[in-house]
Amino acid sequence: MNTPSLFRQLTFGVVAALSISAAHAQTTPAATPEKMLPPSPQSRALLEPKPSPAATAKGKIGAADVAVNYSSPAVKGRAIWGGLVPYDKVWRAGANEATTVEFTKDMKVDGKALPAGKYGFFVLPTAKQWTVIFNKVPNQWGAFKYDEKQDALRVVVVPRKAAAMAERLAYEVQPAGLLLRWENLEALVPIK
Repeated sequence: MNTPSLFRQLTFGVVAALSISAAHAQTTPAATPEKMLPPSPQSRALLEPKPSPAATAKGKIGAADVAVNYSSPAVKGRAIWGGLVPYDKVWRAGANEATTVEFTKDMKVDGKALPAGKYGFFVLPTAKQWTVIFNKVPNQWGAFKYDEKQDALRVVVVPRKAAAMAERLAYEVQPAGLLLRWENLEALVPIK
């Protein structure tokens, strides 16, 4: 067999194989995420929405940009204050990773100086008042390794009854400060 004949046969074979492959791809349905994952509980969990999805609240207080990053748990019929969030125990102010608050400028929190930067945000609730904590260690899981020695600032706020029930924890950056709202309570952290 001479070289040009062999080349034509190889070319014909490659073209035929590509044609068959393309025809098969057009008639085969695309793999869905469910078909691509093995049927294990761990892989199925990847497809389900998170119980406490990540959320962000952004805004301005004065000339500063403020960003709050948190996970937003739901009430789901549970008692929150004094229940799921126990009194007299430091709470991560969200779910999963600790909540963080970032300021682009130096701020005054309830009249106390707080330098620009990113902070872990924690709350120590009691039945009548909450201690709000800005901690120098922003990236931590929950409050398991929370260290009071790393606190940059603590202020006390008094929660009030919210105008409406909030199923999910939510933060709102307002001109007067940072508002935390969940279940039937809300608290404004005064910031200038």
